Amino acid sequence: MKLIVAIIQDYDTNDFLKALSRHGIMATRIASAGGFLRQGNTTVFSAVDDDQVLLVKQLLSRHCGNRADTAAEDHFTLMDASEFEHFAATRIGGGVAFVANISHFEKVVHKASEEEVASVLADQ
Repeated sequence: MKLIVAIIQDYDTNDFLKALSRHGIMATRIASAGGFLRQGNTTVFSAVDDDQVLLVKQLLSRHCGNRADTAAEDHFTLMDASEFEHFAATRIGGGVAFVANISHFEKVVHKASEEEVASVLADQ
């Protein structure tokens, strides 16, 4: 098994997670931040079989492509634009993926007892 840690832009998160789900791949996401423009990122963790790594990389490529930031000038409002001879839109998006071997994987699932089920049903 492999652990894939993918850092992607918030903008791409929902499409990427939906694509993983359509292929039966479970993932956990956490909010993160960083990068040149300090825009929001999402870090996605997923444990997959070795033969699914290529699929996840393809889904990343398909759903987390880079694009021009059409509002790049807004990120530099504190700077004097006259200092820059040439100003161009910034490329944003894409993603970074780390793939690591998993030496042990265990899914912990709590099975409710009959008493717990009865208690929940009684509360309804």
